[in-house]
Amino acid sequence: MSHKKGRVFSGARPTGRQHLGNYLGAMMNYVELQKDYDCIYSIVDVHALTTMETTAELKQNTYEMALDWLAVGIRPDESIMFIQSHIPQVMELHTYLSMVTPLGKLTDLPTFKDKVRENPKNINYGLVGYPVLMAADIVLYRSNFVPVGVDQAPHLEFTREVVRSFNFRYNTNVLIEPQMKITEVPKVLGLDGVQKMGKSLNNHIELASTPEETTRLVLTMVTDPQRIRRTDPGNPDVCNVFRMHKVFSSKEDVGMVNTECRRAGIGCVDCKKLYAKNLNQHLEPFRARRTEIDRNPHQVWDILEDGAQRGIQVETRGNGLAEFGDDLQD
Repeated sequence: MSHKKGRVFSGARPTGRQHLGNYLGAMMNYVELQKDYDCIYSIVDVHALTTMETTAELKQNTYEMALDWLAVGIRPDESIMFIQSHIPQVMELHTYLSMVTPLGKLTDLPTFKDKVRENPKNINYGLVGYPVLMAADIVLYRSNFVPVGVDQAPHLEFTREVVRSFNFRYNTNVLIEPQMKITEVPKVLGLDGVQKMGKSLNNHIELASTPEETTRLVLTMVTDPQRIRRTDPGNPDVCNVFRMHKVFSSKEDVGMVNTECRRAGIGCVDCKKLYAKNLNQHLEPFRARRTEIDRNPHQVWDILEDGAQRGIQVETRGNGLAEFGDDLQD
């Protein structure tokens, strides 16, 4: 592992089958990071409990997410991929870190206030302490870098503050401050062309959808709202379909759509059909790999369990957390 530039950690809540927003916002970056870094990717099921009313779908959602990660190109022979709750040491560290974290700091965080607005009837202790558990996730494995978008930078700075407080309070250097690895995270709009793509808004396209279902959903996408008739010139600059063309279509197709839309040479339906065709072609290898991996579900669970064992080895080799616990009253 020494030829790599350092260790990267990232985690995501188990939301089941992943959609285009997940793909462009995180998954492609996960795959790319493997070239230069030792990567640890966690499916953070304990975090999910903070807003869940039932765990009925938790196991299946975990499996579907792991399946998508593997199909997109996460290489379990190189990277460590596991379920958060399968490494209980993270809860131990979470407890230690909570002792140096002021309650007011947590309740002042914008993310906490957002969660309260979204679900005012379920303000639980786990929700308040969510950032502390997130910090434990990151520093348990002595992660050097955490990939974040610019808007997420305050979350990592919180983790760095907690690490400094911990090391100062207990006169140790057992925990290291992770560095930000700023990544470009595109805002992928949903089918409505207004809100960010997400399952809660039901405005998403799942990567594992069939080509037919993908095409059906693409045909519902909102385009230029000012273009009422087929003969009206359009404005690709305000069209969500054109934005996605620029990601999944060839330069030739992008140029053609850009020109023809402006002079009403192509209609919105034909534009959407072309995008759907190109999107399906792009996702074809992913879907084939997913189908192949899905033939052996036990292999997926074995990969996650092996990842947990390797994660525990990283933790016990590197950070001396157990020794810190032993030394508390010496």
